[in-house]
Amino acid sequence: MNRNVTLVAGLLAATMWVADLHAGPTDSIYGGNLNEIVVTGARSLTDVRHLPMTVTTLGRDLLTKENRMSLLPTLTEQVPGLFITSRSMMGYGVSGGAAGGINMRGISGGAGQLLVLIDGHPQYQGVYGHPISDSYQTLMAERVEVLRGPASVLYGSNAMGGVINIVTRKAQDGVNTDVVLGAGSWGTVQAEATNQVRSGKFSSTVSVQYGRTDNHRPRMGFEQYGGYVKLGYDINEHWNAYVDANITHFNASYPGAVNSPLYDADQWITRGVVSAAVENHFDNTSGALSVYSNFGRHKIDDGTANPTQPTQRYFRSKDALTGVSWYQSIQLFEGNRLTAGVDYMHIYGNAYYTSKATGDILVTPNKQSGKSYRNEIAGYVDFRQDLLDWLTIDAGIRLDHHSITGTEWIPQAGIVVRPIESGEAKAMVSKGFRNPTMREMYLYPPSNTDLKPERLWNYELSWRHRLEDGTTYGVNLFYLKGDNMIQTQQVDGKPRNVNTGEIENYGAEAEVTYPLGAYFNFRANSSYLHMKHEIIAAPVSTSFIGIDYHQGKWFASLGAQHIEDLYTAVGANETKEDFWLLNASVNYQLNKYLNLWARGENLLAQKYEINLGYPMPRATFMGGVKLAF
Repeated sequence: MNRNVTLVAGLLAATMWVADLHAGPTDSIYGGNLNEIVVTGARSLTDVRHLPMTVTTLGRDLLTKENRMSLLPTLTEQVPGLFITSRSMMGYGVSGGAAGGINMRGISGGAGQLLVLIDGHPQYQGVYGHPISDSYQTLMAERVEVLRGPASVLYGSNAMGGVINIVTRKAQDGVNTDVVLGAGSWGTVQAEATNQVRSGKFSSTVSVQYGRTDNHRPRMGFEQYGGYVKLGYDINEHWNAYVDANITHFNASYPGAVNSPLYDADQWITRGVVSAAVENHFDNTSGALSVYSNFGRHKIDDGTANPTQPTQRYFRSKDALTGVSWYQSIQLFEGNRLTAGVDYMHIYGNAYYTSKATGDILVTPNKQSGKSYRNEIAGYVDFRQDLLDWLTIDAGIRLDHHSITGTEWIPQAGIVVRPIESGEAKAMVSKGFRNPTMREMYLYPPSNTDLKPERLWNYELSWRHRLEDGTTYGVNLFYLKGDNMIQTQQVDGKPRNVNTGEIENYGAEAEVTYPLGAYFNFRANSSYLHMKHEIIAAPVSTSFIGIDYHQGKWFASLGAQHIEDLYTAVGANETKEDFWLLNASVNYQLNKYLNLWARGENLLAQKYEINLGYPMPRATFMGGVKLAF
């Protein structure tokens, strides 16, 4: 533990040191804007200096600088306290042996305790309640905003650990087209094309993508293709509307753990999102009415340990999360902002088995199949007031009703003190909660229809400072405690899901960005997490140090990430991992139409695992071209 504390303390000291340095102005893909505007944590566009919660923003330039198809590897590096599991060069998969588990401060998205949003709309699987990580592609994102800590007042169930909000792209003036092509290790290829049009009041974004790989182990192939469409129309200077759709399909295979191989363990997954919204923007008020649906179709062969005895059935599921969301934010008087909203969600899940031979639905005993409809309706209000130029108070409350588990009150309160124009100290207390999923209530023998929501309280102190030269640094201290956690225990000699678990974590996070002269940018972050009860895929300590070089036609990036005390198994067979990863990329702008790029990951060829029994690939390489018209 001493080494972990020293690591974070060292970065805390570094943040104070760079605050005293001075460098000439420079363009930075990390921003450094003194008046950073976000939507997460407030619904409407808001200066982050007036919000009591911590929101990290990653713009499109930062998300695309490595030419990665998925958003998640970049988030793992750039957001302290956030960790995402992986098992291969490309593809996360679902079900047994899957990766893509999102963990924030020891709170797991795999358990449905961390929420992914697309334009503020919840996205998770309707049967199991977890995010589908292969759906979160770079091609759709204008920026990503990550709120650390509970956000249940605005976003409801599943936001107890935080939210990742993917803000979709908006077309620029004129007609713009770009194409990214790449190939590399293990037969990996990727292709992406986007066309954007803005003409008068009309705008459109159309993107398609394809990726495939053999990956580094036999029977671990992955293939994915999909697309994104967004059409917008500015009705007048105060009103606009848009519709969008995103669909992705992937085929994944997994070979099982190295000591227990599987054969024919294949998955065919389709996920889609459609939404439509009407937005208003006036001097003293803004808001939106939107409808959305997140849906999926899953077909899974669980595989067999004996290839001569293949399974005789497929697991299948259909799910949908359809909702209506309305909010309006209004300035009642000077320095005030009142936001009120209503959310309604209809959550559907259907899990069943079919015969491989006939395709018929099988009658399965012992709760192996099930169907569920749940409804949630909620109203919330958030009140924020600037009392003085240097002081803001914020308080919010949500009343959430679930058709099965009943009613939940969710409060939050915070204060922001700005002793200097470009720095603020924040204090925040907030409650998060998660309603039980269809699987926990109805599917498989441990299911229990009497489950109640999980609950968590988070207490947080933070300081953030932005200097005119582009330097930004921040420090967070947090303590969280939760109860009613759903666990499987023996009840009357049988396994049963019950509200008996507890969670108690505390820790620190620090981050700094600094422009080193005219051509270099430095970025570092670190986190330390103390857990009363160890959690798989929640590292005790993480750190990242990166430096970018940009001059003329050249852009290069080098980043080192350290993961310490990552639990891959707990209990009697406790297993931990400790490793360094070194990644690098380079881009050369040959002319205004053509950019050449190359990327290398795990350049130190480290031997490590994130999922127990699934060794990660050694050094891998990708290279390609980017065309812009």
